[in-house]
Amino acid sequence: MVYLCLSVLAASLIFVVFKLFDRFKVQTFYAIIANYFVACSVGLIFYNGDIALTKIPREPWFLGTLLLGVLFIVVFNLMAATAQRVGVSVASVATKMSLAIPVLFGVIMYNEILGPIKIFGVILALGAVYFASIKGDSLVIKKSTFLLPLGVFLGSGIIDTSIKYIQETYIQENEYPIFSATVFAIAAVTGIVFISINAYKKPLRFNLKNILGGIALGVPNYFSIYFLLKALKNDTLNSASVFTINNVAIVMLTTLLGILLFKEKISGKNWLGIALAVISILLVAFF
Repeated sequence: MVYLCLSVLAASLIFVVFKLFDRFKVQTFYAIIANYFVACSVGLIFYNGDIALTKIPREPWFLGTLLLGVLFIVVFNLMAATAQRVGVSVASVATKMSLAIPVLFGVIMYNEILGPIKIFGVILALGAVYFASIKGDSLVIKKSTFLLPLGVFLGSGIIDTSIKYIQETYIQENEYPIFSATVFAIAAVTGIVFISINAYKKPLRFNLKNILGGIALGVPNYFSIYFLLKALKNDTLNSASVFTINNVAIVMLTTLLGILLFKEKISGKNWLGIALAVISILLVAFF
């Protein structure tokens, strides 16, 4: 549970950093690219083994890092487009509702058992994500923009499911740092390729403020993945429980941090979401 709590804390700090980007006028996309380089560097620092770049492509988990690295950039852009065209709440709900995908994967692929109480906890978790995330009266999605949140939902779910599958099948525990570093390195390269292609439309603007933002984002970003991998090795919680608790706890903690740090106002529905989150975590973790 310690690693799961640390993963939740690190992932929640990412949202706090994103919030501070607006205050300090940091350009999000450029800071995101810098963050991947920073996260990669942190992984290399924490890896105790010998680093041989020529050996990494021959590792059994390398193809998985290619998939995850590209998905990180693609899903980020889908999230940004969803937030801009449909709404931040829709993007948030689509991201966290994706917990259903790795939960089902764990049950089908690894015969993980979810008793009636845990199933009820997962259902409550989905409700908690919805109510904690909505702003205003309701979430309204136009048919013309439905594909954007659907892409976020599927992409986020595939990322979590892929992490579980690769962790279970190919990675030794001592390889977590180098695996994570490789994922972030590929995400960084993919991001550089993406902005280079679009450079003729919008000139590159890497400046000190964006780099500092990338450093602030990259450290918790690395540890959110590293501690999640460690949490998935838990002997008492199966992956379905880990992903449910992880996603719901992040929504709950980020909502509370928004209140405490940024004086955000939340509605009665948001408080209901927080209450449901607490109950769902207790049901999934202890029953």
